Amino acid sequence: MTKAELIDSISQQYTDLTRRQVEILVNTVFQSIKEALANGEKIEIRGFGSFRLRHRREREGRNPKTGEIVSVPPKNVPFFKAGKELKALVDS
Repeated sequence: MTKAELIDSISQQYTDLTRRQVEILVNTVFQSIKEALANGEKIEIRGFGSFRLRHRREREGRNPKTGEIVSVPPKNVPFFKAGKELKALVDS
């Protein structure tokens, strides 16, 4: 599902909101999640899952074209862990 499909789905369920209002709400939620992660915060949505940052340390990698060993710098990457209800729903 794309963001546009999500917006369409929500606007069909809540006919009292315009598509533009739903789009603003969805964008606000995603922006809030991005800002929280950028600030190093953990986001937990009960029944859905949690977002947090994982630190990857510096390592050696290989350039796939040349096979040359290159240094990969340390970085933080976003990580999503599905909640218990979401796991059960997907597994059934």
